Amino acid sequence: MHPVDEPSRPVILQVLPALGGGGVERGTVEMAAAIVQAGGVALVASEGGRLARQVELAGGRNILLPLATKNPLGIRANAARLEALIHAEGVNLVHARSRAPAWSAWQATRRTGVPFVTTYHGAYGEGLPGKRRYNSVMARGDRVIAISRFVADLVMRQHHPDPAILRVIHRGVDPAVFDPDSVSGERVHRLAESWRLPEGRPLVMLPGRLTRWKGQEVLIAALARMARRDAVGVLVGAEQGRSRYARSLARLAAELGVDVRIVGDCDDMPAALLLADAVVNASTKPEAFGRVVIEAQAMARPVIATDHGGAVETVEHGDTGWRIPPGDPDALAAALDHVLAMSEDRLFSLGARARASVRTDYTVAKMQAATLDVYREVLVRAETGVARE
Repeated sequence: MHPVDEPSRPVILQVLPALGGGGVERGTVEMAAAIVQAGGVALVASEGGRLARQVELAGGRNILLPLATKNPLGIRANAARLEALIHAEGVNLVHARSRAPAWSAWQATRRTGVPFVTTYHGAYGEGLPGKRRYNSVMARGDRVIAISRFVADLVMRQHHPDPAILRVIHRGVDPAVFDPDSVSGERVHRLAESWRLPEGRPLVMLPGRLTRWKGQEVLIAALARMARRDAVGVLVGAEQGRSRYARSLARLAAELGVDVRIVGDCDDMPAALLLADAVVNASTKPEAFGRVVIEAQAMARPVIATDHGGAVETVEHGDTGWRIPPGDPDALAAALDHVLAMSEDRLFSLGARARASVRTDYTVAKMQAATLDVYREVLVRAETGVARE
């Protein structure tokens, strides 16, 4: 953003339900930092959470509003709150990142004439009556950001917006943080000890919250079908209240006679990934993007991912990783045996190509710059009085 082209110190308001630790929330913090660095004012409205402090450290400001509610009356009340906030803070653009707060923001921006941008973050379900209409608010922005070509195709197929408003901006990682050369041996050793991982055995890691569609059961079944019988499965991710599912995974591993460690959430994923001899994304439903994949590639780890969703864009089969059919433990077992039998030279070469791919196409800096370009485009249109498309 540049003061010659847009309002002096443009005020950008991002809205989302809360500031937990997910990819949407991290992207919000990253864009708050980019807005401030570009000379703007970054406001974030949410119910708060553990990343709220990160917004402040980035130079942004948190505004507490009950934006997680899906109650129609609550959404209407939030629209009035956001309208008042837009007037009070001189907001120039509102960026919505989740459906319930997006409905409130859409109403508020229509009343105030302020530009409205959305990021379509997920392949939202449509199983219940009215869900497609509920999801449609994410395709109603003056510009709609899709986090992958997979999501962009889904938006066009389900909501039929004008293609001119759609922008594909992939999510990214910071290659200076996810850098195998910057992770100390002490960090890696500390994790290995805290997780009580055995020495001298290959570690197959599946990062992702414990939920059935992430494919933990597929990995456990694959471990039991591998020719290599000494591999250890490491499931990294929060239970999020799914203790029954975690217990069922432990029972399945015991029944199949495989060694699986369920280690919970991790606040040092670069070190965790460096422990892995192979990183698996076994999601049985298409991932909208799959940030774990590019995090592992940035760490030069061999990645095996299911052949659908965002992984089709980030994993070049046989060159920067491997893609296998979803829900196929036999294919996953064969791929794991292949990876674990590769020479160090071949693994090093593949890891270097994977990391180079991330540095070229999937960095936080690239995501930030592309999103700022969207803001710039919309702000200039609003400043020059060009009608909304």
